[in-house]
Amino acid sequence: MDLNLDNLKICVIGLGYVGLPLARLFSTKYPTMGYDLNKARVDAINSGHDDTMEVSGDLLRAAIDSHRLRCTTELDDIRECNFYIVAVPTPIDRNYRPDLQPLIKASETIGKIIKKGDIVVYESTVYPGMTEEVCVPIIEKACGYRLNEYFYAGYSPERINPGDRSHTVEKIKKVTSGSTPEIAEFIDKVYDSVLENGTHLAPSIKVAEASKIIENTQRDINIAFMNELAMIFNAMDIDIHDVLEAASTKWNFIRLTPGLVGGHCIAVDPYYLIQKANTYGVTPYVISAARSINEGMGNYVATQTIKAMNRKGILVKDAKILILGVTFKENCSDTRNTKIPTICQTLEEYTSRITVYDPWADPERVMDEFGIEIKTDNLHELSGRFDAVILAVAHKDFSDINIRDFLSDPINGVVFDVKGALPREMTDARI
Repeated sequence: MDLNLDNLKICVIGLGYVGLPLARLFSTKYPTMGYDLNKARVDAINSGHDDTMEVSGDLLRAAIDSHRLRCTTELDDIRECNFYIVAVPTPIDRNYRPDLQPLIKASETIGKIIKKGDIVVYESTVYPGMTEEVCVPIIEKACGYRLNEYFYAGYSPERINPGDRSHTVEKIKKVTSGSTPEIAEFIDKVYDSVLENGTHLAPSIKVAEASKIIENTQRDINIAFMNELAMIFNAMDIDIHDVLEAASTKWNFIRLTPGLVGGHCIAVDPYYLIQKANTYGVTPYVISAARSINEGMGNYVATQTIKAMNRKGILVKDAKILILGVTFKENCSDTRNTKIPTICQTLEEYTSRITVYDPWADPERVMDEFGIEIKTDNLHELSGRFDAVILAVAHKDFSDINIRDFLSDPINGVVFDVKGALPREMTDARI
């Protein structure tokens, strides 16, 4: 490949929360193809609709109508591209072990079509070494040629924050890297050409991989500390939010808040680092403990709600409970690794009369993934029907309602505020 921006033809493999915004952005400057195995998803994108709501209809239709962006499920359609970006999921299985199948299949796909001089950049979150130790050998085996002799590789970790309308893909600073110094410089130049805040060129692919995984692991550990403090202070009948407000008056105190930890990043990425650390004979005690604490917070919310009901003399057996929110964060449709199902599972040991309401979530997706039926409209029809209400997700839709109106007994019913978003006089308990 002649390293020249003028002949660049980009293909983004994986059109989810990360891939589609990236493909749309690159299409503003380069001919761009999007590739995904989900035909329904591809058809929707080509019609100008993104059901993840990460790319607005206007921006998406403009990209499609200008023919700068085209999405496909056909492998032959992307053969002429020369700069491939892999943005497939890197999930974990039910035993919290990294599931590399999407990454492996994407690498096999690229190996079938890669040409001399082509570049492959991985964006999927991985442990340090995965690009060169797992992905590249798969491409080499499929195409029959060697890295840096026939094709080149790089890593530029994704930094998409679902639902965040401030830190959109064009505004974030991207870390870049490459398999040779020359390729690293070129990859950096490609990304820098479409970003408002530039790039940081890491000295190696492993450094770039490590930088991504510790970004989310750090947040997981920090939140776990807040959650542990919340449990300690709740047991002492001290409000954690009062404690944080007081402590924040010191100039170098870092203020964070407790809560549920879900999503595809913070709740998943640490397991990749834990597994890799174990292969080197290092036991990651702090990271593992943080994961254990945060994984248990759904059960903690449910048990604290039950305790609050008991204190008010509410019979928990067959009680009617409303849970507001099922997505993993506010004002976002993403339900990946949400901890609300864990709350439901604990409560279901006592009652089956649980109603979950979320206007942002896709009911079919929630049912398919978690087996939970949710309501998405006519919230006010639920007024005056419940023994307890859990505000689990602080959607803006809930900011102007009186939560206690949903209680059958506004005085003696229970409101549990997971997010610390409600006025204190409106709640009976909170993390």
